[in-house]
Amino acid sequence: MPKVAIVGTTAWGMTLGIVLAQKGLKIQIWARTKDEADDLKSSGLKSNGLAVDEIPANFDITDDPQEALIDSKAVILAIPSQSMRRNIRTIGKYITKSMLIASAAKGLEVGTNLRMSQVITEETDKRFHRNIGVLSGPNLAKEILKGLPAATVAAAEDPDTARTMQRLLTTPNLCVFTHTDVIGVELGGALKNIIALGAGMADGLAYGDNAKSAFMTRGLTEVSALGVALGANPLTFSGLAGLGDLMATCASPLSRNHYMGVELAKGRSAEEIAANMDGVAEGVTTTQVAWSLAHKLGLEMPITEKIYRVLFDGLSPQEAAKELMGAQVNHELTGRKWKLFPFLSRRKRS
Repeated sequence: MPKVAIVGTTAWGMTLGIVLAQKGLKIQIWARTKDEADDLKSSGLKSNGLAVDEIPANFDITDDPQEALIDSKAVILAIPSQSMRRNIRTIGKYITKSMLIASAAKGLEVGTNLRMSQVITEETDKRFHRNIGVLSGPNLAKEILKGLPAATVAAAEDPDTARTMQRLLTTPNLCVFTHTDVIGVELGGALKNIIALGAGMADGLAYGDNAKSAFMTRGLTEVSALGVALGANPLTFSGLAGLGDLMATCASPLSRNHYMGVELAKGRSAEEIAANMDGVAEGVTTTQVAWSLAHKLGLEMPITEKIYRVLFDGLSPQEAAKELMGAQVNHELTGRKWKLFPFLSRRKRS
């Protein structure tokens, strides 16, 4: 029975563990402390908000990272993005050359502005870099835990690594597609959380489906522009890791980022909301990083700018909406320093 280690007791990490154990893999979750491991075992995972009818016998939780990783075919890091570096440093001594290293985190590191695969690359021996991949897509954990059908994307620079991830993670109800655009897949999964915050605000303010649809579409274009500026393929953002994840996260009440947006529209602060949430709304820190990148690149990102000001400068969601509606607009597919469609700039010069 092949063994997979999962770092993180997040809802997504535990969900992946359960469905892969049901598939027949031996799963060992690494928890931060013995108390956390014991609590999750004794509660049947209910202590972190999951409802599991039956925990497979081949699913276990340990507080010992060596025990979790020894003899593992793969390690999946399903943790908040701001703790990725610390966790990969801890498990680094137990990683082997034959082990797949997969990030299932959807965020960017504050301070460095790095994607999670870049953080892993910085903290691991170069012998292991070929084995690094990422997992991203419209994957709401509670739906997958219920056995509802879903699809996701396994991306790696090495196509063989992507296919290895695909074979490992595919289950009867989870369809896994492969990709080699790691930059686009990671950015799609991370940046869509910014747009989900705004979509939640739109719902919280009862602005209706027309406004929300327009906001999501403009948001996806803005995300794509930043992605292309950072080296992604623009077509990636029309796929599962882009449009697909955006739709699920902006529409579902299961989305933490959408929930935070709704609560922001009620006048609550991000700090207050986060303190009472189960899990992390990655959109908050991702907004910081995207705002920083946009300024460094001189890139026009009006939606990100407004969300940043709501989160960190005290701008109200109502005022942010007014400013977006009143902004000067041009061709739908152009913006300052956008390189999405070069033919438009050529036409403008002629």
